[in-house]
Amino acid sequence: MNYQQAKDYVYGYTDYEKTPVPHALGSYDLRRVEELFGELGSPHLGPRSVHVAGTNGKGSTAAMIASVLTASGFRTGLYTSPHLHTIRERFRVDGAAITEAEFAAIVTRLKPAVAVVNARATYGELTTFELLTALAFAFFQDKSVDFQVMEVGMGGRFDATNVITDGLCVITPIGLDHTAVLGDNLAQIAGEKAGIIKPGAMVVMAPQAPAAASVINETCDRQRASLVRVADGITVRVLGLSESGQQLRIDGFRDLYEITLPLLGAHQVTNVATAVAALETIAAGDNRITAGSISRGLEQVVWPGRLQVIGRCPLVVVDGAHNPPAARSLREAIKLCFRYDRAILVIGASADKDVAGVIDELAPVFDAVMVTRARHPRSLPLARLEAEFARCGIPVTRVDGVAEAVSQACRQARKQDLVCATGSIFVAAEAIRALGQHEMAPD
Repeated sequence: MNYQQAKDYVYGYTDYEKTPVPHALGSYDLRRVEELFGELGSPHLGPRSVHVAGTNGKGSTAAMIASVLTASGFRTGLYTSPHLHTIRERFRVDGAAITEAEFAAIVTRLKPAVAVVNARATYGELTTFELLTALAFAFFQDKSVDFQVMEVGMGGRFDATNVITDGLCVITPIGLDHTAVLGDNLAQIAGEKAGIIKPGAMVVMAPQAPAAASVINETCDRQRASLVRVADGITVRVLGLSESGQQLRIDGFRDLYEITLPLLGAHQVTNVATAVAALETIAAGDNRITAGSISRGLEQVVWPGRLQVIGRCPLVVVDGAHNPPAARSLREAIKLCFRYDRAILVIGASADKDVAGVIDELAPVFDAVMVTRARHPRSLPLARLEAEFARCGIPVTRVDGVAEAVSQACRQARKQDLVCATGSIFVAAEAIRALGQHEMAPD
């Protein structure tokens, strides 16, 4: 297969990023993934693993950890989802994305094993995300990585990445998201996230609401896992802010770090504290991770589409905030990090998200609102988005297409104004492409 054929093959299976997610957890079965990996010779075994679950911040935290491991001299794989512009972004080794040729070759290699598992269909047919996860492990095996940093797709207990049998578990802040699948309260959702905790594992837990923390504590006790609580000893002080980053003093468990983190927002303070706790935990058994390499790796981290400045005069900011906690973080960051006269919101959303909650968080910050819709099949219809704003008594301008909405907002804005495009990672991606700020050519 060539690259296009390989993509078509992978997307030919059930893709829950593009179709409604099944509400029944019975739709997810790790046993078919384990069957596939058995056919492939267990590519997930070998490298040391860092497994990152949570509701918000897991991608940023995973990217920070991977960046530091690379800066420490380890060959490091990073698997994340979803992608901004091309599926190849999900699979990186030392920051470099998988090539089209590598993607095609690995999918070609996976295809016979997938056919065997699906022909039996003992536990149902494999999904697109499960194939992509297999591709990630196979890619990291081909590249002989020392570490594989794996971001959970959804939940944890039944996520395809949960074939990992050991390694460090990291749980970032837990909030209400995917409630139709994971549960409608923090304790239920935390139970699903804590499903990545294996017997005897080392676990790093970000600061959590009491209901979530209690479940994680109980899971660690039951699994006889060692728990490192970030809140017990890591403090972060913000020394300064600019549009390009924030100057931080981090008092860790082992060392002190003064860095410029190229990621904005108070929520990144929590994420960097969690990453440092994870890295210091690994460093306790490996002296190649030093205070210097932690500082260098954090200063070099790249994580686009999250409070990213993509234009000036007017200031244009994109963010993938898709649930109320993320929207609250965005709102606070806009007020703290940027100086502007008027603010214009360009917003689209996914149909399965708490759009009302997002609007409640963001609406007070903005002087004008443009509702739009990304090209993604799960995007919320404009009429429904308009209705949500009408509920709040907020007038909006309806614009078909993210690129046109961003263009109109920039034309309306004065040089000293701010335009923010948000509501989903897909809106952020299309806004970035509209202004030509993407790293790689989109698929």
